[in-house]
Amino acid sequence: MEIAVLSGKGGTGKTTVVTALSELAKKVIKVDCDVDAPNLYLFYKGMDIEKKNFYGGKKAKINNSLCIHCEICEEVCKFGAIKNSEIDSFTCEGCGACVLVCPQHAIKLEDEKTADTFITKTEKGIISRAIMGIGSDGSGKLVTYLRKNVKRFVEDDTITILDGSPGIGCSVIASITGADVALIVTEPTKSGLDDLKRILELSEHFDTQVMVCVNKYDINPGMTAQIEGYAREKNLFVVGKIPFDKTVMESVNTLKPITDFKDSIARKAIEEMWVRMNSLMVIKELQNNKKI
Repeated sequence: MEIAVLSGKGGTGKTTVVTALSELAKKVIKVDCDVDAPNLYLFYKGMDIEKKNFYGGKKAKINNSLCIHCEICEEVCKFGAIKNSEIDSFTCEGCGACVLVCPQHAIKLEDEKTADTFITKTEKGIISRAIMGIGSDGSGKLVTYLRKNVKRFVEDDTITILDGSPGIGCSVIASITGADVALIVTEPTKSGLDDLKRILELSEHFDTQVMVCVNKYDINPGMTAQIEGYAREKNLFVVGKIPFDKTVMESVNTLKPITDFKDSIARKAIEEMWVRMNSLMVIKELQNNKKI
């Protein structure tokens, strides 16, 4: 079972929900798919048991011994990456146009390291994560690799929780592809509702079971009601409504899951949400078995 926790924008409390669900699940593997700004590993003490280079893109390289300085490559480059027969690796997009037009075949595309990937072993299970290089791209490819890299640790009763990137970009598409459940964390604002609609459209494209969680629902009851109304129109389950809780800030500042704070009202709401999520996932599984 794979659960992708997503949000239409940053700052909705997605990582807080992920860490809490990871504590509540009996056997869990975590994948930090927010590769542009990973922070899930900060909540867990552990040891990196594997580190690998990830090559997610290509950059053009000029062989100066073959180059005749005709500057045809500079004319064809739409990104302004070539000046005086030298290539700026930060500007080069690896499109290969310069390779095609070079009369001396002096330019080649070479694989570029874009990230370091890690398998981190903690007391709370395995985390698959990565650190991207400055200015690197290919985040969608990287997320796909991180998900595949952790498959060998998955057992029959394991739940894999994916901490997705905010938005609807390549890394989010790579996070939701093939996931069993998409838990969308939103907030009770107009932009929160619009962002929910955007990411819901993406989820529907992949035919993923969608559940909705409204974080800090009580700071704007009117907007929460609108979100619930929209969810009813779309036949979506609002599985969780988490109240505003100052303890969450303490959780973030101390890098401890909210489940560690016994008096937290947010903790209680997430625990109740997890029960509802499990019930819905069981129903969905039974329905799928009947279709088979």
